[in-house]
Amino acid sequence: MDADELIASVKSIVADAFSLNQAWTSEKQVKVNYACVFTHSLQEFEELVKLAGKLGTVVKDTSTGPVYYTIPISTVAGNLRVLKIRRPDVKRSERGDADFTVPDYASFKKVHLGKPGFNLIRRPNMEMIELIDPSYDVIAYYSHPTLAEDLKLKID
Repeated sequence: MDADELIASVKSIVADAFSLNQAWTSEKQVKVNYACVFTHSLQEFEELVKLAGKLGTVVKDTSTGPVYYTIPISTVAGNLRVLKIRRPDVKRSERGDADFTVPDYASFKKVHLGKPGFNLIRRPNMEMIELIDPSYDVIAYYSHPTLAEDLKLKID
């Protein structure tokens, strides 16, 4: 794999997560703010970390993998600037996830939380709504505030 193939893979993950969003919500104009590629072996993780390093710089190193501020990657849901490469995790067989910004998070949460496939995840600096449909090989998230806001990164 090379950097162009990584970009193509990220675009595909975002496109599939966008389709998942379209299928389950009325939010048709969501913008991507973050994407994550799930790796399934240590070798794949090491390879993708090297390639992601060619696209940008590490802005946060987490226990599950590094987060990069990258060159703009044009996707079906807008430009992507925040990319994570996730360490292998047996609980995550999917290809990856995309995190979308909705115009009114509080209303979105009120409408969707409690419906099948939607779960609330709380973190110290944020919370997110997770959308999983087993017929998709990706996950969609809706975070408040976004990871880019939490990290004080400028995104397009």
